[in-house]
Amino acid sequence: MSTTIALFGAGAMGSAVGRRLAESGAKVITFLEGREATIERARAAGLLAAPLSAFAEADIILSIVPPAEAQKVADLVAPVLRESAKKPAFVDLNAISPKTMEALAAKLAPSGVKIIDGSIIGGPPVSGKAGPVICLSGELAGEPDLLSRFGLKIRPVKGPVGAASALKMCYAGINKGITGLSAAMLLAAARNGASEALKVELAESQAEHLQRLRHSIPDMYPKAYRWVAEMEEISEFLGADNPAALIFKGMAGIFQAIADDRTEGRELIATLDRMLENRH
Repeated sequence: MSTTIALFGAGAMGSAVGRRLAESGAKVITFLEGREATIERARAAGLLAAPLSAFAEADIILSIVPPAEAQKVADLVAPVLRESAKKPAFVDLNAISPKTMEALAAKLAPSGVKIIDGSIIGGPPVSGKAGPVICLSGELAGEPDLLSRFGLKIRPVKGPVGAASALKMCYAGINKGITGLSAAMLLAAARNGASEALKVELAESQAEHLQRLRHSIPDMYPKAYRWVAEMEEISEFLGADNPAALIFKGMAGIFQAIADDRTEGRELIATLDRMLENRH
């Protein structure tokens, strides 16, 4: 019998995950109503457009959307699952805090479906490579085996719903936080006449970090708009009484500024590119 995997989200990550699943033999359906911009991407990835009613008949449901849309997905699918006799597991793979995950799970709980907390560590799947890692927590049964059977690298995380989301918050806080902090200080150097001196110092004493930034900062530009809500989720995860929460509120502002700049003149991006250029 064929396996049907329902997927919310045909963006860069969602479509790549869907492609990996489809190429590994799964039937992958997705909901594209009101998402005209993603129809061609979904089609190219081998995803099949389907109505919401079809999601209730799937073997498992995955949600891979920007953090700000995670709760909207739960609101959208909850009534359908509540009325369905079949109860496919719902796996949230979004970059949200444990508190947000708990609220999302509460919306879906009356439907009677199993709710699995998940997160994605790494970039979109690339042909010939094993990544990214899909981390899952909660009451896991056959879900890891089902997903790994169709080409995904699964890593169970010990703990209840929320544990995989906490892992994502911590990892993204380090990984993307370094990118945001570095971008902020590069721009500060340029504004204050220290750009050349900083470039020399980084090349001499932080060569490995500079090399990483030459990839991670340009790679961030098209993703910055999505990272805004993720930084806000990390801030909420840390807690209002934690001074570090303010750091990630600031990070959200940095990424918002770069996202705006990308569509309004690219002055910040041009400055960062000059700071990172390798003249050798």
